[in-house]
Amino acid sequence: MTTRHMPDAVLEILADLSRELTPGERYTRLLQALSRVFPCDAAALLQLHGGTLQPLAIQGLSDDTMGRSFMVDDHPRLAKILLSREPVRFMADSQLPDPYDGLVDSDSLHVHDCLGASLYIDDMPWGLLTLDAMRPGAFDEIDPYDLRTFLRLAEATIKIVNLIGGLRARVEREHLVTQAVVAEQVQLELTGQSKVMQILRHEIDVVALTDLAVLITGETGVGKELVARHIHAGSSRAQSPLVYVNCAALPDNLVESELFGHTQGAFSGASQARAGKFELAHGGTLFLDEVGELPLATQPKLLRALQNGDVQRVGSDVQHKVDVRIIAATNRDLAREVAAGHFRADLYHRLSVYPIEVPPLRSRQRDVLTLAGHFLEMNRRRLGLRGIRLQSAARDALLAYDWPGNVRELEHLISRAALRARASETGISDTRRLLTITCDVLDLPDSVSQATITLPPSVPPDTKPGLTLRQATETFQKDMVTNALRQCDGNQSQAARALGLDRGNLSRLLKRLGL
Repeated sequence: MTTRHMPDAVLEILADLSRELTPGERYTRLLQALSRVFPCDAAALLQLHGGTLQPLAIQGLSDDTMGRSFMVDDHPRLAKILLSREPVRFMADSQLPDPYDGLVDSDSLHVHDCLGASLYIDDMPWGLLTLDAMRPGAFDEIDPYDLRTFLRLAEATIKIVNLIGGLRARVEREHLVTQAVVAEQVQLELTGQSKVMQILRHEIDVVALTDLAVLITGETGVGKELVARHIHAGSSRAQSPLVYVNCAALPDNLVESELFGHTQGAFSGASQARAGKFELAHGGTLFLDEVGELPLATQPKLLRALQNGDVQRVGSDVQHKVDVRIIAATNRDLAREVAAGHFRADLYHRLSVYPIEVPPLRSRQRDVLTLAGHFLEMNRRRLGLRGIRLQSAARDALLAYDWPGNVRELEHLISRAALRARASETGISDTRRLLTITCDVLDLPDSVSQATITLPPSVPPDTKPGLTLRQATETFQKDMVTNALRQCDGNQSQAARALGLDRGNLSRLLKRLGL
């Protein structure tokens, strides 16, 4: 009987209410207590946002569930639970599709017993709590009194989280007024719970409310533009324009015109006057993507605009004063470009007042599955499918892959896999399909078999066998950084210069490497 474990669970939850825990930790501990009290194989806590339910904590469900969002209109079971103030149970023979089919960590694709309850905070619908079991009749012996008690404890936990985070939430709401597409992209970038993502979110929060220039660095495909959008959305300029400039796509003879504008007749083809990106971004943010591609001839004029806020259209003697916050991004090592004479040192220092490095996907641990879940849900809606899941072997393959193309590569790979999985199942209507993504349809590149790699003689002879590329890279970085610090007597500024790094980037690298 469930009553045997109920008192201990109540005491644990009450004790947690007085502890300093993050919202995620509180919700996870709540579900852990729930799974000890009630005979379930899986449980989830979902919050209602408009017409969508977003998972905040899961137990017994695949990791990619956290990256999904469940539209209430697409899931009749969730809709029925939300419309009831009493717990709702769905028996094994229920004809309503279960939203978690294929997502429970089990060999079976289908859930056989389902129980859900809506949660209300201050008489307003907040979300719901779900329990699922693979064995039919698993919930027959649940004591209704125990269940109601647990639901009240769940609502109390949510109230505590709301109380603690109330002030911060109000501030964030004031600064998150932006376009819907921007909001969706920001949410995607912030879903990861790995340590490097927590550090990134903290850096974004620190700099967002200032007007400091930010230089975002990172490999291709990591999401530098998404970080820029989030900084803008969290700033006091959120309701003003965020103007995007792809510096790599600008022809050399039109860079100045694009940035600063031109007068009518200023050059061949200038049939009318045009405002530049700086003027369009007045009061807001100018995002200079791929800033390392700017030609040297244009860099002094950009520097003048950053220093004084003065811009001058091509063909005009009149200067315009602009109030613009600059965010720049590049996948180049600008410090090395400066040393090579390909980028102006004064412009580099003007842009990199607050440097932020976006971590590659291979360093984000199980965030890969969270992001995969998000992309799977996007494809489920786009293809009109009932459900789409990752086979356990496919999840392991995603975690083992090195992701040279980062998040962008993951998104494209999941889209291809969803199409292949749908094409492989003929004769089944899309609305009834529950697709499984296997390793075969993932078709991950085999980095080992693609090419024969000859190691150069400079590879350290003491490299330990059996290390993955990621582990070997981190070991090499630790050795390099440790040696540089030792040679500089612990002076991080000198060590950063010796390593060709920005001082802030070295500090973040030390945190990531645990030094």
